[in-house]
Amino acid sequence: MEKVTVGPMPYMSVMPTVLVGANVKGKANYMTAAWATVACMSPPMICVAINKVRYTAKGIEENKTFSLNIPSARQVVETDHCGLVSGSQADKSGVFQSFYGRLRTAPLAEECPVNIECRLFKSMECGSHILYVGEIEEIHADPSCLTDKKPDIAKINPLIYAQATYFGVGKEIEKAFSAGKKYHGK
Repeated sequence: MEKVTVGPMPYMSVMPTVLVGANVKGKANYMTAAWATVACMSPPMICVAINKVRYTAKGIEENKTFSLNIPSARQVVETDHCGLVSGSQADKSGVFQSFYGRLRTAPLAEECPVNIECRLFKSMECGSHILYVGEIEEIHADPSCLTDKKPDIAKINPLIYAQATYFGVGKEIEKAFSAGKKYHGK
């Protein structure tokens, strides 16, 4: 099969949808983002890329803390709203009920099944965006979305973002670190 070139772009086939929480001028603000991933296992770190002009970036810089909140599919309207409206233009502190964990300055969205509370470890300018790396201080989870004391993707039903569309999670296909054992070469 011959491939065609499509040009350089920040393409990943699917990305998690998260709500980045930060206090800006003492008020909780949530911004929808999809450019987030794991950065390190030990110590546990995650990262998120945010456009420099975003209001939420001001809060991360101000407090050196932020949260990544994992919304479920049932919160698609509120989640998308937080990406359509800037906190500089509208007060989004009432879209989700906020609570605070150990850091006291990273708002966590009560309605989201999982909340990841982070202390800013490092930020790096990458052109139009700043990559924020956060050391995970604590993970807060709704007990109803846990299996064996760990977040369960089927119970969370997180939003997945791809090609300007939100998707839910499909059925389990295979177990990682196990399916490959069936491979016997070509």
